[in-house]
Amino acid sequence: MLRKVLYIDLSKEESWVEERQELFERWMGGTGVGIRLLQEECPANTDPLSAAAPIIFSIGPLNGIFPVATKTVATFKSPLTGELGESYAGGRLSLALRFAGHEAVVIRGQAEQPSYISINDGEVKIKDATSIWGIDAQTTGVILRDREPGVGRRSIIRIGPAGEAKVRYAGVVVDTYRHFGRLGLGAVFGSKRLKALVISGTETIDVPDAKRYKEVYNRLYKTAVQTDVMEKYHDIGTSVNISALNWLKGLPTNNFLLSSFPQGENISGEMFAENHLFRRLSCAGCPIGCVHIAALKTAFSTHHEFEVKKVSYDYEPIYSLGSNLGVGQAEGVLQLIDVCERLGLDVMSAGVVLSWATEALEKGLITSKETLDVPLQWNGVDGYTRALENLVKAPNEFYGALARGVDYAAKKYCGLDYAMALGGNEVSGYHTGPASIVGQLVGVRHSHLDNAGYAVDQKAVKKPMEIEMMVDELIKEDNSRGVFNSLVGCLFARGVYTEENIIDSLETVGIIKTKDDLMELGKRIFEEKYKFKVQEGFDLSNVRVPRRFYETVSAAGLVTPETVEEMLGLYRKKRGWG
Repeated sequence: MLRKVLYIDLSKEESWVEERQELFERWMGGTGVGIRLLQEECPANTDPLSAAAPIIFSIGPLNGIFPVATKTVATFKSPLTGELGESYAGGRLSLALRFAGHEAVVIRGQAEQPSYISINDGEVKIKDATSIWGIDAQTTGVILRDREPGVGRRSIIRIGPAGEAKVRYAGVVVDTYRHFGRLGLGAVFGSKRLKALVISGTETIDVPDAKRYKEVYNRLYKTAVQTDVMEKYHDIGTSVNISALNWLKGLPTNNFLLSSFPQGENISGEMFAENHLFRRLSCAGCPIGCVHIAALKTAFSTHHEFEVKKVSYDYEPIYSLGSNLGVGQAEGVLQLIDVCERLGLDVMSAGVVLSWATEALEKGLITSKETLDVPLQWNGVDGYTRALENLVKAPNEFYGALARGVDYAAKKYCGLDYAMALGGNEVSGYHTGPASIVGQLVGVRHSHLDNAGYAVDQKAVKKPMEIEMMVDELIKEDNSRGVFNSLVGCLFARGVYTEENIIDSLETVGIIKTKDDLMELGKRIFEEKYKFKVQEGFDLSNVRVPRRFYETVSAAGLVTPETVEEMLGLYRKKRGWG
């Protein structure tokens, strides 16, 4: 299997392919290759919204070959945090890249005018996007589906008005219902005047031993569909966590003022499934169907019929635009998700920013003058809808500040004690205890998906765990996800891809690895990412933890600053950072 990188220079309107066998042999693919290419392409202190800042997409050796290996990783410099940007998306993108013959794509430069990139096998074209600049993300997808060839193995990724306006947490919509959501990839697209990529391919894949491949494939497939390893993701999806965390008192509510939501049952996964579920979809190459689509009925216009919008939902959007904003109706949550989809906003950051603004207005740090008379109040869906549109349009200084993230807005208007960000990234929907806080601080993306600290907390709630053991769990998961994200598999399938199954599946595509090899690879990848973070100014010894985390009782009880400091100290010591 030839391991190739496609390079595209928007400034020069050129593209070329390089064989990088050694790069893939040493770093596997996915996130391992992504961080090495970022180090090559992004000099220290590069402005993330300049022509010099690259965008890198990479897949791994299992994508398009084995079930549930469905993700693509985007690596970039984050305009939100100023350091490592990394985001993952499913859909058809990894399959399209595989069959177009590219395991990684590097995008450099800046287009002179709004443009989109069309990749069809080895043919790369940079095309005029002036006619679709300013169009919402959903409509852009419809237009490009009609304009560009290819079906099935084609993927269309694009930004909405938020990316064009360079909102620091703008995302990229992938196909219809998936996203590169976190850390502002959409703003980097916008800075390059890059509206979209359309990728399709017709190449075939050869495996060294077809009989062995079939044996391993069937084993993985049966584990995914005939056991309970992935059952919950099909049945209700991650939104099942709303009820569980609400019961545990770990569900952030009203900007973390509370850790349970009295109206939680109204926005639970069970309620969505019973009253709003329209259909389930899968990413290409996945048999599970974990993408849950709701039907949202809205008035088309006064005195006219209704229209039905199809909106994807899962746990994080329901937390960030639901309980965290005090929105207690499923229809209200879906309305806000739909607005974020059209604009191309990361739902998690958007919800946290609005919850801070609501509290800041309550406390008098801002007034109706700053909000332009938009009412920001808990459960105020219509006001939140207008505010989301305003932070993209930036009609005044206040909304311009919101567009730069909650840290920036709180430093400008005060209220840092309840500006819920860790490492500069708006927090995920877990107030489970100290491991969740520390996990998001030390993780390479400042995300709950880096090391699942929330799961460590929940283990500790069931059976008390020493702090050192909690830190060991975080480090182990940090490293192991480096390997898994180099394959690049869906994190929901971690129970399918055991260490043994990873080794066997790699063997069938001609890659021989031992358990020790994988452990060493995961550690190396983590270290390379931290090297980039430190180069760009990240300092774990000088991180901010919002005081609100210590004021609101979590699922594990009241968290103290001393516990968090002790865990951070142990983490640095065990990593050998002094």
